[in-house]
Amino acid sequence: MFARLALLFVIVPLVELVLLLRLGAALGFLPTLGLVILTGVAGAALARREGWRAFQRFSSSLARGEVPTDAMLDGLAVMLGGTLLVTPGVLTDLVGLGLLLPPARRIFKRRVVAAVKNGIALGTIQVTTHGFNAWTGSRAGGVADPLRNDPREIVVNPPEDGMPGA
Repeated sequence: MFARLALLFVIVPLVELVLLLRLGAALGFLPTLGLVILTGVAGAALARREGWRAFQRFSSSLARGEVPTDAMLDGLAVMLGGTLLVTPGVLTDLVGLGLLLPPARRIFKRRVVAAVKNGIALGTIQVTTHGFNAWTGSRAGGVADPLRNDPREIVVNPPEDGMPGA
């Protein structure tokens, strides 16, 4: 877990800085600054449009009485992509743009679903319910069956030693 945090907060910004400096040396200061501002503004607009589409899909799924899992994952990808696009940098812009485009979002959603299923299989994610239990007809909570697409709450349990990612 520490290595992932180091990558996220130290290595990625350093790579971004080097790329921006090289881009600035090749294009000049003002064109590079303009590019950073343009990607931020364009990213915000694209995130707004795609976020609205995800929200509409979410609402229509709820109106049909369905669990809007796909729309929620779309919303997560759009939110993450928009955040990356307004963050100055070349790599973050590329990844953020990818998360706003539907083909790349499908890949993201498949990976998230696979990670959740893997976490359930490994026991690092435990699915529990509260309230009415559709399987038994009782009011008590219980463990949901993830293989039957049970649309109940997902609780992520930390490792037993209390250390994240350990």
